[in-house]
Amino acid sequence: MTLNRAAMVLAVVSLVGAPIAACTYNEALGRDQLVLVNESALTQAGLQAWTQALQANEVSHNRTQNERLRRVGGRIVEAAGLGNQSWEYAVFISEQPNAFVLPGGRMGVTTALLHLATTDDQLATVIGHEAAHILARHAAERYSQTALAQTGLQIATGVAGDYGPAVGALGGIGAQVGVLLPFSRQHELEADRIGVDLMQRAGYSPREAVVLWRAMAAQGGASAPEFTSTHPSDTTRIAALEAYLRERGW
Repeated sequence: MTLNRAAMVLAVVSLVGAPIAACTYNEALGRDQLVLVNESALTQAGLQAWTQALQANEVSHNRTQNERLRRVGGRIVEAAGLGNQSWEYAVFISEQPNAFVLPGGRMGVTTALLHLATTDDQLATVIGHEAAHILARHAAERYSQTALAQTGLQIATGVAGDYGPAVGALGGIGAQVGVLLPFSRQHELEADRIGVDLMQRAGYSPREAVVLWRAMAAQGGASAPEFTSTHPSDTTRIAALEAYLRERGW
């Protein structure tokens, strides 16, 4: 199992138990969201994903690295109002810069990310972004969107009769590109905004978020067209973040 934050979220989603429908207002997002899973199921799924990550990846015992993660992570946790539970932290040895925060109080970063984030402000950027996904309940919302899309396709395929297989195939593509992928990109941009709010609240410089994301973009590598990606392009992400920082006066 490679250490990848998107994979960790999918692991949580795939481990979720029986759904419970609820349309609630999320204060962190400032909008309503439909959630089909309860918090206890997410916490249990987060624990299982964490256990898998620890078993499948080499953990660093470097004291400086671990203390840095706990110091910065702890401040973000408090700023997010998530300090009412015990937290587990781990630094994973990897050449890929990644981080994740799981429901239930578990946080991991890679050694490559610690190297890339040259200041604590920049490390707080990534941790704040990941903590923002928890506040926004994005994993639960993602699960809900996927479940609804699958239900809709099943209904459409049944109505289509002999054309059902074709409708199912094309519908799957349409749901993925037209609904699920854009929804995931929305999640990423929301997490960017909430993340810099958490940075500022924790006493870190929100402007360093732009520096960090530019450094991430400079890592290079081929990328898929934005309309087929679960993440916004680097250009879109940085532009949106800069606009939000101007709006906030930071």
